[in-house]
Amino acid sequence: MNDIQTYLTTYFKGTKNPSLNAIKYLIKEFNHPEKDLKVVHIAGTNGKGSCVETMTNILIKAGYKVEKFLSPHLIKYNERISINNKNISDNEMEKLIKRIKPKIDNYNELSETRVSLFELETIMALLYFKENKCDIAVFETGLGGKLDSTNVVNPIVSIITSIGYDHMHILGNTLEKIAEQKAGIIKENSSTVFISQEKEVDKVIENKCKIKNNDLHLILKEDISNYSYNAEYQKFDYKNYKDIQINLKGEKQLNNASLCIECCEILNSKGIRITEDAMREGLKTVIHRGRFEIINKKPLVIFDGAHNEAAIKNFVNSVNMYYNKNKKVYVVSLLKVKDYKAILKILLKDNESIFIFTDGNDKNKYIPKEKLLEYSKKISSKLKVYAEDLEDVIHHLKDDYVTFFVGSFYIYGDVVKK
Repeated sequence: MNDIQTYLTTYFKGTKNPSLNAIKYLIKEFNHPEKDLKVVHIAGTNGKGSCVETMTNILIKAGYKVEKFLSPHLIKYNERISINNKNISDNEMEKLIKRIKPKIDNYNELSETRVSLFELETIMALLYFKENKCDIAVFETGLGGKLDSTNVVNPIVSIITSIGYDHMHILGNTLEKIAEQKAGIIKENSSTVFISQEKEVDKVIENKCKIKNNDLHLILKEDISNYSYNAEYQKFDYKNYKDIQINLKGEKQLNNASLCIECCEILNSKGIRITEDAMREGLKTVIHRGRFEIINKKPLVIFDGAHNEAAIKNFVNSVNMYYNKNKKVYVVSLLKVKDYKAILKILLKDNESIFIFTDGNDKNKYIPKEKLLEYSKKISSKLKVYAEDLEDVIHHLKDDYVTFFVGSFYIYGDVVKK
């Protein structure tokens, strides 16, 4: 297994299975490693990655050995499985795969569906974390919640972030249906943190918590106050916590930070001690790559993997907060499964800026740049829009502009290697 990255992408083809059958088979074959883990489980349409990174950073600052399972990766698969932010090595992955592969082969022979790559990653994470005897694990769902392979864990706390329209072909085309999928991570006799949203979404979460005898901690808008920001930090009050500082950009990060503060309170009540100093330091120093991240200063280049309506709205809001007076270039790449019309209607409201559409780094996976260009011209004839190859854009950045790469996480590696 000389190149583990190539092995993963060639042996495991296809998408995540909307079923727990395969992962339940695998955890049974390995004597239920999930039962030995203390878990914070995080789901949501947008914001779950920020909460994963923030909770991990807080717990590390509190002195714990912390496991983290997330998706997608930005450069290497190893990023998905880490302990105290140190990624699993190729050698460790190879050893795990050699143990797991016979079980996968057996399942594939007996089942109508094959084990997916995400299911392999999940069982690898469960085994790796159990064997390294960490204190607590932070798990991010891959897609949805109810039928996501991470949903075999029994969390101490579940966090459900903002819920919006994405992956409708799998999760459903209404907010209620999507919320029902996300609410699938709510478990019996546990606790859930959720921030109030649309009434129909709130109702789904509240009802699921009642059914599961789950202690719901509902955050209201009025719990967050005294907001201000500068180039370095955002500041706010959350309930009795005054002058909280966060370095993640964008006003929606206040909601994510508040979810994490509430989670810390619950963990404290359950014997996982987190001091206020550790919590504040974790919020202030967290790094979340690929989310409004400055990846180059001269010329100024910012990367944001916003790829659905809500995320694009947050992205545009952040641009207006921090770079309203700058000349701007937007480099846009969108996967074929995304609602490009809804995204472009939000993004293309600036007649002064330049918009460059690309095919990303894989013409088979991305919407053709010509298609994006054609639709943009229907929105407005005044827009400055172009279609170019990603590689050409990367090597011809403008020194006097802020360049934003937006729309897909999967070009991150190409952009940072420029």
